[in-house]
Amino acid sequence: MSEHNEFDVAELRREYIRGGLRRKDLTEEPIELFERWLNQACDAKLSDPTAMSIATVDENGQPYQRIVLLKHFDTNSLIFYTNLGSRKAKHLAHNNKISLHFPWYPLERQVSFLGKAERLSPVEVVKYFHSRPRDSQIAAWASQQSSRISARGVLEGKFLELKQKFLNGEVPLPSFWGGFKVTFDSVEFWQGGANRLHDRFIYQRQGDIWHVDRLAP
Repeated sequence: MSEHNEFDVAELRREYIRGGLRRKDLTEEPIELFERWLNQACDAKLSDPTAMSIATVDENGQPYQRIVLLKHFDTNSLIFYTNLGSRKAKHLAHNNKISLHFPWYPLERQVSFLGKAERLSPVEVVKYFHSRPRDSQIAAWASQQSSRISARGVLEGKFLELKQKFLNGEVPLPSFWGGFKVTFDSVEFWQGGANRLHDRFIYQRQGDIWHVDRLAP
């Protein structure tokens, strides 16, 4: 950075004024509060409300993050899909611990899940795969995710080639494409507060019971 750069990131700040999160607002199960907040994110027309940052760790302990889309959730788990040859899938093959983070900044909210990921069965994957737009199905074949390519044209050329190949009939499920179910045992809800006195509550599973604690901001 130039010493004459006048852009001072330390001066970028704002107040959080949309309201707090109190214990009376919490639900017995964390997924109930998550669903309420997700619905409110959708009602607020946030861009990609199901987008989540997922963190994995490689064999050397180096963490990586990337954005994927949540595709299903229930009381105990969240599901996403990916290329099984991708960096994230390779990480999870040797260390299935994972973190999922939803940054709903316009609502001054964040939700973080900690858990373990397990591969979905091909039967579970194929149903979702064929619900995707046809071009998205073809793109799954065209991209060997995380592999090095010389130019974008290579990727686009492969896509057009496969589009012609699968012109008639159903696009088959690639053997290298699948999904992961993340079973979580810790969920943190963060709501921005005035004067940086943010509200944070963490749910932690102990057996069949969720225990809730307030955390200092």
